Amino acid sequence: MKKLLLSLIVVCWSFDFYAQEYFPKNDGVKTTDTNYTVFKNATIHTTPDSEIKNGTLIIQKGKIIEVGSSLSIPQNSVVIDLKGKHIYASFIDPFTNFGIKKPKKQGGSIFAPGAQPQWKASREGYYWNDHIRPENSALTDFKYDDKKATEYIKEGFGVLNTHMPDGIIRGTGLLVALNNEATEGERLLSDRSSQFLSFEKSNKSKQVYPTSLMGAMALLRQVYHDSKWYASGNANSKDLSLEALERNKNLPQIFEAGSRINGFRADKIGDQFNIQYTIVGGGDEYARINNVKATNATYIIPLDFPEAYDVSDPYMVKMVSLGDMRHWNQAPTNPAVLARNSVSFSLTTYKLKKVADLKARLMKAIEHGLDKKTALASLTTIPAKILGKSNELGSLKKGSYANFLITKDELFSKDNVIYENWVQGHKNIINDMNTKDIGGDYELTVAGKTYDLSISGKPNKPKAEVKLGETKLGSKINYQNDWITITFTDADTTKTKYTRVVAALGDSPNFLKGKAILPNGAETTFTAKKKPKEASEEKKKEKPSDKKEKPEVLPISYPNIAYGNAKLPKAETVLFKNATVWTNESNGIQSETDVLVKNGKISAVGKNLSAGNAKVIDATGKHLTPGIIDEHSHIAAAAINEAGHNSSAEVTIEDVVSPDDINIYRNLAGGVTSIQILHGSANPIGGRSAIIKLKWGENAENLIYDNSPKFIKFALGENVKQSNWGSTTRFPQTRMGVEQVFTDYFSRAKAYEKQKNSGKPFRKDIEMETILEILNGQRFISCHSYVQSEINMLMKVAEKFNFKVNTFTHILEGYKVADKMAVHGVGGSTFSDWWAYKYEVNDAIPYNAAIMHNQGVVTAINSDDPEMSRRLNQEAAKSVKYGGVSEEDALKFVTLNPAKLLHIDDRVGSIKVGKDADLVLWTDHPLSIYAKAETTMIEGAIYFDLAKDKAMRKTIASEKNKLSTMMLKAKNSGLKTQPPKKKEKQHFECETLQSAY
Repeated sequence: MKKLLLSLIVVCWSFDFYAQEYFPKNDGVKTTDTNYTVFKNATIHTTPDSEIKNGTLIIQKGKIIEVGSSLSIPQNSVVIDLKGKHIYASFIDPFTNFGIKKPKKQGGSIFAPGAQPQWKASREGYYWNDHIRPENSALTDFKYDDKKATEYIKEGFGVLNTHMPDGIIRGTGLLVALNNEATEGERLLSDRSSQFLSFEKSNKSKQVYPTSLMGAMALLRQVYHDSKWYASGNANSKDLSLEALERNKNLPQIFEAGSRINGFRADKIGDQFNIQYTIVGGGDEYARINNVKATNATYIIPLDFPEAYDVSDPYMVKMVSLGDMRHWNQAPTNPAVLARNSVSFSLTTYKLKKVADLKARLMKAIEHGLDKKTALASLTTIPAKILGKSNELGSLKKGSYANFLITKDELFSKDNVIYENWVQGHKNIINDMNTKDIGGDYELTVAGKTYDLSISGKPNKPKAEVKLGETKLGSKINYQNDWITITFTDADTTKTKYTRVVAALGDSPNFLKGKAILPNGAETTFTAKKKPKEASEEKKKEKPSDKKEKPEVLPISYPNIAYGNAKLPKAETVLFKNATVWTNESNGIQSETDVLVKNGKISAVGKNLSAGNAKVIDATGKHLTPGIIDEHSHIAAAAINEAGHNSSAEVTIEDVVSPDDINIYRNLAGGVTSIQILHGSANPIGGRSAIIKLKWGENAENLIYDNSPKFIKFALGENVKQSNWGSTTRFPQTRMGVEQVFTDYFSRAKAYEKQKNSGKPFRKDIEMETILEILNGQRFISCHSYVQSEINMLMKVAEKFNFKVNTFTHILEGYKVADKMAVHGVGGSTFSDWWAYKYEVNDAIPYNAAIMHNQGVVTAINSDDPEMSRRLNQEAAKSVKYGGVSEEDALKFVTLNPAKLLHIDDRVGSIKVGKDADLVLWTDHPLSIYAKAETTMIEGAIYFDLAKDKAMRKTIASEKNKLSTMMLKAKNSGLKTQPPKKKEKQHFECETLQSAY
């Protein structure tokens, strides 16, 4: 009777105390419960770093009233004796879309029917771009999901931060307690918990812009500038989005990056505007941990470790890259690596197929080195801190919500069981804590035979193993309502027969006694006596082979793919002896000459130079040249075209440099040391360039030239008027329209300059700032071009606005206007012998480079192609055949001349004392098809070595073989695998359009 009364009291309290006092009382007579609930004799883990032995926790009305030892128990208390069990704070997931459905995609591709150009937004009174939605409140679309909440509760969660996963600026989120018995208002801890951001467009809009990652980054920057302008009170119109952004600026800012490198990109924007984002990572942070640490960000880390690849077919191994195989092996170390490097992080269920997968993934991370205290903090105190709720959530202290777990053992121990998860003082039973734990090792005696019986697993779902001597018998156990049934095979028969033992559990599970049914049907009795724990431990020690092996984790490289460096190359003092030196200076080609490199610079050029402590490279019979420079490349970038509107001057390739692109290494093998990564040719005014050195293994920022000259891509011809897109949604559609675009934007930039210099407040416009730099000679144009009429047109437009075009690239009809180019002062960067691959290049000839050169135009040969770029020395040699260019001048087409066009010839392009030591040692004449780059050096550091490359090929094969063996072992142990999939990286060139990113 007392037990029944206690249950009624608890149920009444659980349902009633949450009701708001001003709610109508229309459903019967109710009273407010003022009882305390007291949990005693527990190990209470108040925080990940502190615990109270034999502690007492007192709660009332969903809050913790007191926690400690030797506490006085209030008179009106329900007392629960936990008898040595553990209490932990319930978990918090800071990044979910719980209760909110992501909208279906409406379009937004530049190729999609009905696509809307950037200037046509679908909403009145809001920001001009639909993908900026800070005014969104997750509450508008939220519907509490009892079933999903129960999944989270079972895994230990008490609170979720949820949001609408849609848009670049997504609006505010909700902080929701997983209290299935409460009303919406009672569960809602905050309706403005944080602001969410990403680089992904909104599915709710068909608006095209942005079409690229760099466009999304530029848009974010412009939004922040506009918000500052709007907040200053100088705007003439109302913008509800910018008002919301201003309201949200003091909330936690959670940025879904989704990958390590996108996390760096997000942090770069945050730093520019003094915003510290919390970054939702990609699980690959371990590969650039120093750069991750340098962000000073707190991370939210998913645990979606990849499954092993099914490599049982040896031919399929070729389909999987070494980088993907390594990631399988190394990804589980990610949390541990973050922790060792003092990077604060929370864990999330985001990207897991099921919430129930969390425990297995978490245990795997712990096996791979994650400290258990850090694991607990990542699920409790750190997410609470991210959300600014440390006083209410994540720890067990006076005044906090009564959100806690009751567990059998320490939280992350192998056989631990979560009994109950209390949320806002409401009890959720996950496993009945009154179920007696029968786990342990027993001596089972049946019909004169003694068996070893081992019971493991959860108390309510045990597993049994029965052995007779060393023979393991097939067995099955059922445990319900204090009745135990164990069935196991008979080892003495050739046919499968079973012995079944059944017992009712008494007061102690240490000794079991009951009925046994033998294989022949006879009935008898059995006994099962639990062995002392010490004996069980000794038995385990006797079998070291049963101990789980520590996972083997392969070392990372920079970048962490095939041909990566174990350590980043460093500048050395190097003496090249007896080389044929192509200086590209007035002293021409010097035979049997030495070049000394010191501190990353060319220190001396001459004969019989002293070595000192230098590393000596015998270059006898070999040729030493400056590093090759590609004026027009699209490798090492995550995006090329921002095609959403006719001017994308606001975007920059520097935002999307990809340092892990294998084409960097392949270019080094072809002697290339510097490239200009150009925006594509989707629009008349494209984006800004990135000029980089191919320092394989460095991060993106360290590839970009310091004090880099400023360039921008313009384009003429078929692409910009969308001849082959099948789209008519964007101006211009004709060559006349292209000219008008230039005139219009230059005129607008001049008007912008007047406003900027007026002394009055003005709205900063990144696009206009960039075009103004062109007019003021601070930024140079590299223009995609083919047809002479359009080349003439742009030179005339430039002269009208009093500036010069810097470079016409492609320019396959340059031979027709070379004299005019020389007068204008523009350079030409062309293909050696491409023609007839589309209509506007039908008049191309292989003599083009020679004719422009002979007319006094600074001429270069470029690639616009990741394969051609690896043989630019051979492309240059074609001008010796087609036009009779001297060998020395031909080499300048891919060294000194592109350096001049890029305004970096004071640093690179020739072998001269004081210049950067960007050098290539060739095995043969550098214009020969037989020549190989033996050593490629950048600033005195060797980034490619032919002998090392051959050795690395063997190492790569060996490592793939080792990883394949590990994957086969994983498959044979019953783990899930995924089929090999060859991932072809998209090769970018001028015309590459991305319909999604």
